Amino acid sequence: MDVLSLIRSVIEAAYVLTIIGAILVVISENQNPNRTLSWVLILTFVPLFGIILYYVLGQDTRRRKYFRNHRTATIDGFPAAASLADNHSLVPATWQGLVSVLGKSANSWVLRGSRVQVITSGEEKFNALAADLRQARHHIHMEYFLFNNDDTGRAIKDILMRKAEEGVEVRFIYENIANITVSRRFYEEMGRSGVRVSAFSKLRLSRIRRTVNYRNHRKAVIIDGRVGYIGGMNIGDEYRSGWWRDTHLRIEGQGVYGLQANFLSDWVTSGEPLPADLAPYFPPAPAITDNLLQIAAGGPDSPHHTLLHATVRIITGARRYIYIQTPYFLPTESLAEALYSAAVSGVDVRLMVSARSDTRYVDPAARSYYEDLLAAGMRIYEHPAKFIHAKTMVADDYISMIGSTNMDFRSFEASFEMNCYLYDPDLAARNKAIFLQDMAECREVLFDEWERRPARKRFVESFMRLFAPLM
Repeated sequence: MDVLSLIRSVIEAAYVLTIIGAILVVISENQNPNRTLSWVLILTFVPLFGIILYYVLGQDTRRRKYFRNHRTATIDGFPAAASLADNHSLVPATWQGLVSVLGKSANSWVLRGSRVQVITSGEEKFNALAADLRQARHHIHMEYFLFNNDDTGRAIKDILMRKAEEGVEVRFIYENIANITVSRRFYEEMGRSGVRVSAFSKLRLSRIRRTVNYRNHRKAVIIDGRVGYIGGMNIGDEYRSGWWRDTHLRIEGQGVYGLQANFLSDWVTSGEPLPADLAPYFPPAPAITDNLLQIAAGGPDSPHHTLLHATVRIITGARRYIYIQTPYFLPTESLAEALYSAAVSGVDVRLMVSARSDTRYVDPAARSYYEDLLAAGMRIYEHPAKFIHAKTMVADDYISMIGSTNMDFRSFEASFEMNCYLYDPDLAARNKAIFLQDMAECREVLFDEWERRPARKRFVESFMRLFAPLM
Protein backbone atom coordinates (compact mmCIF):
# COMPACT_ATOMS: atom_id res chain seq x y z
CA MET A 1 0.00 0.00 0.00
CA ASP A 2 1.47 3.37 -1.02
CA VAL A 3 1.52 6.39 1.28
CA LEU A 4 -1.43 8.12 -0.41
CA SER A 5 -3.58 5.01 -0.10
CA LEU A 6 -2.61 4.70 3.55
CA ILE A 7 -3.51 8.35 4.24
CA ARG A 8 -6.83 7.90 2.40
CA SER A 9 -7.63 4.80 4.44
CA VAL A 10 -6.80 6.58 7.72
CA ILE A 11 -9.00 9.55 6.77
CA GLU A 12 -11.88 7.28 5.77
CA ALA A 13 -11.54 5.29 9.00
CA ALA A 14 -11.44 8.50 11.07
CA TYR A 15 -14.50 9.79 9.19
CA VAL A 16 -16.49 6.61 9.87
CA LEU A 17 -15.44 6.55 13.53
CA THR A 18 -16.47 10.20 13.90
CA ILE A 19 -19.93 9.45 12.52
CA ILE A 20 -20.31 6.40 14.73
CA GLY A 21 -19.13 8.42 17.72
CA ALA A 22 -21.64 11.19 16.99
CA ILE A 23 -24.47 8.65 16.73
CA LEU A 24 -23.45 7.07 20.04
CA VAL A 25 -23.43 10.52 21.68
CA VAL A 26 -26.97 11.18 20.39
CA ILE A 27 -28.19 7.84 21.73
CA SER A 28 -26.41 8.23 25.08
CA GLU A 29 -28.03 11.61 25.77
CA ASN A 30 -31.32 9.77 26.38
CA GLN A 31 -33.52 12.20 24.48
CA ASN A 32 -37.05 11.64 23.23
CA PRO A 33 -36.80 8.46 21.08
CA ASN A 34 -38.40 10.23 18.11
CA ARG A 35 -35.87 13.04 18.30
CA THR A 36 -33.02 10.52 18.64
CA LEU A 37 -34.20 8.64 15.55
CA SER A 38 -34.36 11.89 13.55
CA TRP A 39 -30.79 12.77 14.46
CA VAL A 40 -29.53 9.26 13.70
CA LEU A 41 -31.11 9.43 10.24
CA ILE A 42 -29.52 12.80 9.49
CA LEU A 43 -26.11 11.68 10.76
CA THR A 44 -26.34 8.48 8.69
CA PHE A 45 -27.41 9.97 5.35
CA VAL A 46 -25.81 13.45 5.45
CA PRO A 47 -23.09 12.92 8.06
CA LEU A 48 -20.92 16.02 7.65
CA PHE A 49 -23.91 18.36 7.53
CA GLY A 50 -25.52 16.33 10.33
CA ILE A 51 -22.56 16.76 12.69
CA ILE A 52 -22.53 20.54 12.16
CA LEU A 53 -26.30 20.74 12.56
CA TYR A 54 -26.23 18.62 15.71
CA TYR A 55 -23.57 20.84 17.26
CA VAL A 56 -25.72 23.91 16.63
CA LEU A 57 -29.22 22.54 17.22
CA GLY A 58 -28.73 19.31 19.15
CA GLN A 59 -29.04 18.65 22.85
CA ASP A 60 -26.93 20.89 25.07
CA THR A 61 -26.68 19.02 28.36
CA ARG A 62 -25.46 22.18 30.11
CA ARG A 63 -28.44 24.32 29.12
CA ARG A 64 -30.37 23.98 32.40
CA LYS A 65 -27.35 24.88 34.49
CA TYR A 66 -26.65 27.87 32.26
CA PHE A 67 -30.17 29.24 32.38
CA ARG A 68 -30.60 28.53 36.09
CA ASN A 69 -27.44 30.52 36.77
CA HIS A 70 -28.95 33.48 34.94
CA ARG A 71 -32.49 33.27 36.28
CA THR A 72 -33.86 34.42 39.60
CA ALA A 73 -35.87 31.75 41.41
CA THR A 74 -38.18 34.20 43.19
CA ILE A 75 -39.16 37.82 42.83
CA ASP A 76 -39.11 39.45 46.27
CA GLY A 77 -41.58 42.14 45.24
CA PHE A 78 -44.18 39.62 44.09
CA PRO A 79 -47.16 39.52 46.46
CA ALA A 80 -46.66 37.04 49.29
CA ALA A 81 -47.79 33.50 48.58
CA ALA A 82 -50.17 33.64 51.53
CA SER A 83 -52.17 36.44 49.89
CA LEU A 84 -52.75 34.36 46.75
CA ALA A 85 -53.02 30.83 48.13
CA ASP A 86 -56.78 31.06 48.77
CA ASN A 87 -57.39 31.76 45.08
CA HIS A 88 -56.45 28.18 44.20
CA SER A 89 -59.50 26.79 45.98
CA LEU A 90 -61.82 28.93 43.83
CA VAL A 91 -61.08 26.79 40.75
CA PRO A 92 -63.50 23.82 40.39
CA ALA A 93 -62.24 20.37 41.37
CA THR A 94 -62.24 19.27 37.71
CA TRP A 95 -59.35 21.63 36.96
CA GLN A 96 -57.42 21.45 40.23
CA GLY A 97 -54.94 19.09 38.56
CA LEU A 98 -54.11 21.77 35.98
CA VAL A 99 -53.74 24.37 38.75
CA SER A 100 -51.27 22.07 40.52
CA VAL A 101 -49.26 21.31 37.38
CA LEU A 102 -48.78 25.02 36.67
CA GLY A 103 -48.22 25.90 40.30
CA LYS A 104 -45.61 23.25 41.06
CA SER A 105 -43.79 23.22 37.71
CA ALA A 106 -43.98 26.91 36.75
CA ASN A 107 -44.40 28.63 40.13
CA SER A 108 -47.66 30.03 38.78
CA TRP A 109 -50.30 31.37 41.16
CA VAL A 110 -54.05 31.64 40.52
CA LEU A 111 -54.68 35.37 40.10
CA ARG A 112 -58.16 36.76 40.72
CA GLY A 113 -60.33 39.61 39.50
CA SER A 114 -58.74 40.66 36.20
CA ARG A 115 -60.51 42.30 33.31
CA VAL A 116 -59.54 40.36 30.17
CA GLN A 117 -60.15 41.42 26.58
CA VAL A 118 -59.75 38.91 23.74
CA ILE A 119 -58.30 40.51 20.60
CA THR A 120 -58.36 38.82 17.18
CA SER A 121 -57.31 41.70 14.94
CA GLY A 122 -53.82 43.09 14.55
CA GLU A 123 -55.24 46.54 13.93
CA GLU A 124 -57.21 46.38 17.19
CA LYS A 125 -54.22 45.10 19.15
CA PHE A 126 -51.73 47.70 17.92
CA ASN A 127 -54.19 50.59 18.38
CA ALA A 128 -54.94 49.50 21.96
CA LEU A 129 -51.26 48.86 22.72
CA ALA A 130 -50.21 52.26 21.37
CA ALA A 131 -52.87 54.02 23.46
CA ASP A 132 -51.81 52.16 26.63
CA LEU A 133 -48.13 52.84 26.02
CA ARG A 134 -48.81 56.55 25.69
CA GLN A 135 -50.52 56.48 29.11
CA ALA A 136 -47.49 54.92 30.89
CA ARG A 137 -46.28 56.90 33.89
CA HIS A 138 -43.78 54.67 35.73
CA HIS A 139 -42.54 51.82 33.53
CA ILE A 140 -42.97 49.84 30.32
CA HIS A 141 -41.66 46.28 30.08
CA MET A 142 -41.75 44.58 26.68
CA GLU A 143 -40.41 41.37 25.12
CA TYR A 144 -41.16 40.02 21.66
CA PHE A 145 -39.93 37.15 19.53
CA LEU A 146 -40.23 39.35 16.44
CA PHE A 147 -40.10 43.15 16.46
CA ASN A 148 -39.94 44.13 12.82
CA ASN A 149 -38.35 47.26 11.41
CA ASP A 150 -41.47 48.16 9.42
CA ASP A 151 -44.23 50.74 9.78
CA THR A 152 -45.80 48.99 12.78
CA GLY A 153 -42.48 48.31 14.51
CA ARG A 154 -41.22 51.85 13.97
CA ALA A 155 -44.47 53.33 15.32
CA ILE A 156 -44.20 51.30 18.55
CA LYS A 157 -40.48 52.04 18.77
CA ASP A 158 -41.12 55.79 18.50
CA ILE A 159 -43.59 55.64 21.40
CA LEU A 160 -41.09 53.72 23.56
CA MET A 161 -38.39 56.28 22.82
CA ARG A 162 -40.66 59.23 23.61
CA LYS A 163 -41.74 57.68 26.92
CA ALA A 164 -38.11 57.00 27.86
CA GLU A 165 -37.24 60.64 27.11
CA GLU A 166 -40.12 61.68 29.39
CA GLY A 167 -38.52 59.73 32.25
CA VAL A 168 -40.58 56.53 32.11
CA GLU A 169 -38.49 53.39 32.73
CA VAL A 170 -38.56 51.36 29.51
CA ARG A 171 -37.06 47.87 29.41
CA PHE A 172 -37.08 45.98 26.12
CA ILE A 173 -35.98 42.37 25.47
CA TYR A 174 -35.60 41.13 21.91
CA GLU A 175 -34.84 37.68 20.55
CA ASN A 176 -31.44 37.84 18.86
CA ILE A 177 -31.67 35.20 16.14
CA ALA A 178 -35.27 35.88 15.10
CA ASN A 179 -34.42 39.56 14.60
CA ILE A 180 -31.00 39.03 13.02
CA THR A 181 -32.03 41.01 9.90
CA VAL A 182 -32.82 44.08 12.02
CA SER A 183 -29.89 46.52 11.98
CA ARG A 184 -28.05 47.20 15.24
CA ARG A 185 -28.74 50.89 14.60
CA PHE A 186 -32.41 50.16 15.26
CA TYR A 187 -31.63 49.12 18.84
CA GLU A 188 -28.83 51.63 19.34
CA GLU A 189 -31.24 54.46 18.53
CA MET A 190 -33.62 53.11 21.16
CA GLY A 191 -30.77 52.95 23.66
CA ARG A 192 -29.71 56.56 23.04
CA SER A 193 -33.23 57.73 23.92
CA GLY A 194 -33.04 55.99 27.28
CA VAL A 195 -34.70 52.65 26.47
CA ARG A 196 -32.87 49.84 28.28
CA VAL A 197 -32.44 47.30 25.48
CA SER A 198 -31.23 43.73 26.03
CA ALA A 199 -30.91 40.71 23.77
CA PHE A 200 -32.34 37.64 25.47
CA SER A 201 -29.30 35.57 24.52
CA LYS A 202 -26.15 37.29 23.36
CA LEU A 203 -24.93 36.12 19.95
CA ARG A 204 -21.46 34.71 20.63
CA LEU A 205 -19.66 31.77 19.05
CA SER A 206 -19.17 30.10 22.44
CA ARG A 207 -22.92 30.25 23.03
CA ILE A 208 -24.11 29.52 19.50
CA ARG A 209 -25.98 26.34 20.51
CA ARG A 210 -28.00 28.11 23.17
CA THR A 211 -28.51 31.21 21.03
CA VAL A 212 -29.72 29.40 17.91
CA ASN A 213 -31.64 26.52 19.45
CA TYR A 214 -33.17 27.93 22.64
CA ARG A 215 -35.04 31.02 21.51
CA ASN A 216 -37.35 33.34 23.39
CA HIS A 217 -40.71 32.96 21.63
CA ARG A 218 -42.66 34.94 24.26
CA LYS A 219 -44.70 38.06 23.50
CA ALA A 220 -45.50 40.17 26.57
CA VAL A 221 -46.02 43.78 27.56
CA ILE A 222 -46.48 45.24 31.06
CA ILE A 223 -47.41 48.89 31.57
CA ASP A 224 -47.12 50.37 35.07
CA GLY A 225 -47.83 46.92 36.53
CA ARG A 226 -51.52 47.50 35.80
CA VAL A 227 -52.06 46.63 32.13
CA GLY A 228 -50.54 43.69 30.27
CA TYR A 229 -50.59 41.95 26.89
CA ILE A 230 -49.91 38.30 26.06
CA GLY A 231 -50.70 36.06 23.10
CA GLY A 232 -49.59 35.06 19.64
CA MET A 233 -49.03 38.39 17.89
CA ASN A 234 -45.55 39.76 17.39
CA ILE A 235 -44.87 43.34 16.27
CA GLY A 236 -45.10 43.67 12.49
CA ASP A 237 -47.17 44.80 9.52
CA GLU A 238 -48.16 41.22 8.62
CA TYR A 239 -50.54 41.11 11.57
CA ARG A 240 -52.58 43.86 9.94
CA SER A 241 -52.92 41.85 6.72
CA GLY A 242 -55.97 39.79 5.88
CA TRP A 243 -53.94 36.57 5.65
CA TRP A 244 -52.85 36.36 9.32
CA ARG A 245 -55.41 35.30 11.94
CA ASP A 246 -54.13 35.56 15.47
CA THR A 247 -55.37 35.93 19.05
CA HIS A 248 -54.05 38.13 21.84
CA LEU A 249 -55.14 39.21 25.32
CA ARG A 250 -55.23 42.58 27.05
CA ILE A 251 -55.29 42.15 30.85
CA GLU A 252 -55.98 44.65 33.62
CA GLY A 253 -55.61 43.83 37.31
CA GLN A 254 -53.95 41.08 39.31
CA GLY A 255 -53.29 38.93 36.23
CA VAL A 256 -50.57 41.41 35.27
CA TYR A 257 -48.55 40.18 38.29
CA GLY A 258 -47.87 36.93 36.45
CA LEU A 259 -46.61 38.74 33.36
CA GLN A 260 -44.46 41.02 35.47
CA ALA A 261 -42.80 38.23 37.46
CA ASN A 262 -41.92 36.33 34.30
CA PHE A 263 -40.63 39.43 32.52
CA LEU A 264 -38.33 40.30 35.42
CA SER A 265 -36.99 36.74 35.42
CA ASP A 266 -36.31 37.06 31.70
CA TRP A 267 -34.61 40.40 32.32
CA VAL A 268 -32.22 38.64 34.69
CA THR A 269 -31.75 35.79 32.19
CA SER A 270 -30.70 38.34 29.57
CA GLY A 271 -27.91 39.43 31.93
CA GLU A 272 -29.45 42.61 33.33
CA PRO A 273 -29.88 43.52 37.02
CA LEU A 274 -33.22 43.70 38.79
CA PRO A 275 -34.48 47.07 40.03
CA ALA A 276 -33.48 47.70 43.65
CA ASP A 277 -37.07 48.15 44.84
CA LEU A 278 -39.60 45.83 43.20
CA ALA A 279 -42.69 47.02 45.06
CA PRO A 280 -43.65 49.68 42.46
CA TYR A 281 -43.76 46.98 39.79
CA PHE A 282 -46.53 45.09 41.64
CA PRO A 283 -49.02 47.83 42.58
CA PRO A 284 -52.22 46.96 44.51
CA ALA A 285 -54.76 45.33 42.22
CA PRO A 286 -58.34 45.25 43.53
CA ALA A 287 -60.68 42.68 41.96
CA ILE A 288 -62.50 44.07 38.92
CA THR A 289 -64.30 40.83 37.93
CA ASP A 290 -64.66 37.24 39.12
CA ASN A 291 -62.06 36.06 36.61
CA LEU A 292 -59.41 33.51 37.63
CA LEU A 293 -56.25 32.97 35.59
CA GLN A 294 -52.71 31.68 35.69
CA ILE A 295 -49.73 32.98 33.72
CA ALA A 296 -47.25 30.16 33.15
CA ALA A 297 -43.90 30.15 31.39
CA GLY A 298 -41.96 27.16 30.12
CA GLY A 299 -38.62 26.59 28.47
CA PRO A 300 -35.31 24.71 28.42
CA ASP A 301 -34.41 26.16 31.82
CA SER A 302 -36.88 23.72 33.38
CA PRO A 303 -36.35 19.97 33.82
CA HIS A 304 -40.06 19.48 33.08
CA HIS A 305 -42.00 20.23 29.90
CA THR A 306 -44.54 22.23 31.91
CA LEU A 307 -46.61 23.63 29.06
CA LEU A 308 -46.82 20.22 27.37
CA HIS A 309 -48.04 18.67 30.62
CA ALA A 310 -50.61 21.46 31.00
CA THR A 311 -51.85 20.91 27.44
CA VAL A 312 -52.21 17.17 27.98
CA ARG A 313 -53.98 17.84 31.28
CA ILE A 314 -56.59 20.06 29.58
CA ILE A 315 -57.20 17.47 26.87
CA THR A 316 -57.55 14.59 29.30
CA GLY A 317 -59.70 16.71 31.62
CA ALA A 318 -62.22 17.70 28.96
CA ARG A 319 -65.53 15.84 29.19
CA ARG A 320 -67.63 17.43 26.43
CA TYR A 321 -65.44 19.26 23.93
CA ILE A 322 -62.05 20.79 23.28
CA TYR A 323 -61.34 23.14 20.37
CA ILE A 324 -57.73 23.89 19.38
CA GLN A 325 -56.10 26.39 17.02
CA THR A 326 -52.41 26.20 16.18
CA PRO A 327 -50.19 27.32 13.29
CA TYR A 328 -48.04 24.17 13.43
CA PHE A 329 -49.31 20.74 14.42
CA LEU A 330 -46.39 18.43 15.18
CA PRO A 331 -47.55 16.72 18.38
CA THR A 332 -45.28 14.84 20.72
CA GLU A 333 -46.18 11.21 21.33
CA SER A 334 -47.90 12.00 24.63
CA LEU A 335 -49.94 14.80 23.06
CA ALA A 336 -51.01 12.67 20.09
CA GLU A 337 -52.05 9.88 22.46
CA ALA A 338 -54.05 12.31 24.60
CA LEU A 339 -55.90 13.65 21.57
CA TYR A 340 -56.59 10.13 20.30
CA SER A 341 -57.82 8.98 23.71
CA ALA A 342 -60.13 11.98 24.11
CA ALA A 343 -61.60 11.61 20.62
CA VAL A 344 -62.14 7.85 20.80
CA SER A 345 -63.85 8.25 24.19
CA GLY A 346 -66.48 10.53 22.68
CA VAL A 347 -65.14 14.00 23.51
CA ASP A 348 -65.77 16.46 20.66
CA VAL A 349 -62.14 17.21 19.71
CA ARG A 350 -61.62 19.75 16.94
CA LEU A 351 -58.35 21.03 15.50
CA MET A 352 -57.99 24.08 13.25
CA VAL A 353 -54.88 24.77 11.19
CA SER A 354 -54.06 26.52 7.93
CA ALA A 355 -54.28 24.76 4.58
CA ARG A 356 -50.95 26.49 3.88
CA SER A 357 -48.69 27.75 6.65
CA ASP A 358 -45.75 30.14 6.34
CA THR A 359 -43.34 27.19 6.63
CA ARG A 360 -44.14 24.88 3.73
CA TYR A 361 -41.98 21.90 4.74
CA VAL A 362 -43.90 21.63 8.03
CA ASP A 363 -47.27 21.10 6.32
CA PRO A 364 -46.75 17.52 5.04
CA ALA A 365 -45.22 16.47 8.36
CA ALA A 366 -48.28 17.86 10.18
CA ARG A 367 -50.69 16.05 7.86
CA SER A 368 -48.98 12.74 8.58
CA TYR A 369 -50.76 12.76 11.97
CA TYR A 370 -54.24 13.23 10.51
CA GLU A 371 -55.23 9.68 9.62
CA ASP A 372 -55.10 8.07 13.08
CA LEU A 373 -56.77 11.07 14.73
CA LEU A 374 -59.54 11.24 12.11
CA ALA A 375 -60.14 7.51 12.54
CA ALA A 376 -60.54 8.11 16.30
CA GLY A 377 -63.27 10.68 15.65
CA MET A 378 -61.31 13.90 15.90
CA ARG A 379 -62.45 16.63 13.49
CA ILE A 380 -59.83 18.62 11.60
CA TYR A 381 -60.42 21.92 9.80
CA GLU A 382 -58.05 23.67 7.39
CA HIS A 383 -58.50 27.36 6.66
CA PRO A 384 -58.02 27.86 2.90
CA ALA A 385 -57.48 31.62 2.87
CA LYS A 386 -55.82 32.60 6.16
CA PHE A 387 -52.76 31.65 8.16
CA ILE A 388 -54.03 30.50 11.54
CA HIS A 389 -51.27 31.85 13.79
CA ALA A 390 -53.42 31.74 16.95
CA LYS A 391 -52.37 29.39 19.74
CA THR A 392 -55.62 28.75 21.60
CA MET A 393 -57.60 26.05 23.39
CA VAL A 394 -61.10 26.15 24.86
CA ALA A 395 -62.85 23.29 26.66
CA ASP A 396 -66.17 22.54 28.34
CA ASP A 397 -67.39 26.17 28.46
CA TYR A 398 -64.95 26.99 31.24
CA ILE A 399 -61.22 26.62 30.57
CA SER A 400 -59.32 28.57 27.90
CA MET A 401 -55.65 28.89 26.99
CA ILE A 402 -54.17 31.69 24.89
CA GLY A 403 -50.45 32.23 24.53
CA SER A 404 -47.32 31.83 22.44
CA THR A 405 -47.01 28.02 22.43
CA ASN A 406 -47.43 26.13 19.16
CA MET A 407 -48.42 22.47 19.22
CA ASP A 408 -45.02 21.25 18.12
CA PHE A 409 -41.82 19.79 19.52
CA ARG A 410 -39.90 23.06 19.41
CA SER A 411 -42.40 25.05 21.47
CA PHE A 412 -42.77 22.33 24.08
CA GLU A 413 -39.10 21.35 24.39
CA ALA A 414 -36.71 24.03 23.12
CA SER A 415 -38.35 27.47 23.10
CA PHE A 416 -39.14 29.88 25.91
CA GLU A 417 -42.93 30.27 25.86
CA MET A 418 -45.63 31.91 27.97
CA ASN A 419 -49.36 31.14 28.15
CA CYS A 420 -52.40 32.44 29.96
CA TYR A 421 -54.81 29.85 31.40
CA LEU A 422 -58.28 31.29 32.00
CA TYR A 423 -60.85 29.79 34.37
CA ASP A 424 -63.81 31.83 33.21
CA PRO A 425 -67.13 30.73 31.58
CA ASP A 426 -67.70 34.11 29.90
CA LEU A 427 -64.29 34.11 28.26
CA ALA A 428 -64.70 30.45 27.31
CA ALA A 429 -67.95 31.38 25.55
CA ARG A 430 -66.13 34.18 23.74
CA ASN A 431 -63.27 31.91 22.66
CA LYS A 432 -65.67 29.17 21.57
CA ALA A 433 -67.59 31.69 19.45
CA ILE A 434 -64.35 32.85 17.82
CA PHE A 435 -63.43 29.26 16.97
CA LEU A 436 -66.86 28.54 15.46
CA GLN A 437 -66.74 31.77 13.47
CA ASP A 438 -63.36 30.78 12.00
CA MET A 439 -64.61 27.23 11.46
CA ALA A 440 -67.38 28.53 9.17
CA GLU A 441 -64.63 29.67 6.77
CA CYS A 442 -62.73 26.35 6.87
CA ARG A 443 -62.85 23.14 4.91
CA GLU A 444 -63.27 20.03 7.04
CA VAL A 445 -60.86 17.17 6.36
CA LEU A 446 -63.02 14.06 6.06
CA PHE A 447 -61.64 10.63 6.88
CA ASP A 448 -63.03 8.85 3.79
CA GLU A 449 -61.52 11.45 1.48
CA TRP A 450 -58.25 11.53 3.37
CA GLU A 451 -57.77 7.78 3.00
CA ARG A 452 -57.95 8.15 -0.77
CA ARG A 453 -55.14 10.71 -1.11
CA PRO A 454 -52.38 9.74 -3.58
CA ALA A 455 -49.57 7.40 -2.52
CA ARG A 456 -47.02 10.09 -3.41
CA LYS A 457 -48.49 12.44 -0.80
CA ARG A 458 -48.53 9.67 1.78
CA PHE A 459 -44.85 9.00 1.20
CA VAL A 460 -43.85 12.69 1.44
CA GLU A 461 -45.88 13.07 4.64
CA SER A 462 -44.35 9.97 6.21
CA PHE A 463 -40.84 10.98 5.17
CA MET A 464 -41.17 14.52 6.56
CA ARG A 465 -42.63 13.16 9.78
CA LEU A 466 -39.27 11.49 10.49
CA PHE A 467 -37.86 14.97 11.03
CA ALA A 468 -40.83 16.45 12.92
CA PRO A 469 -38.98 16.46 16.28
CA LEU A 470 -36.35 18.78 14.78
CA MET A 471 -38.71 21.28 13.09
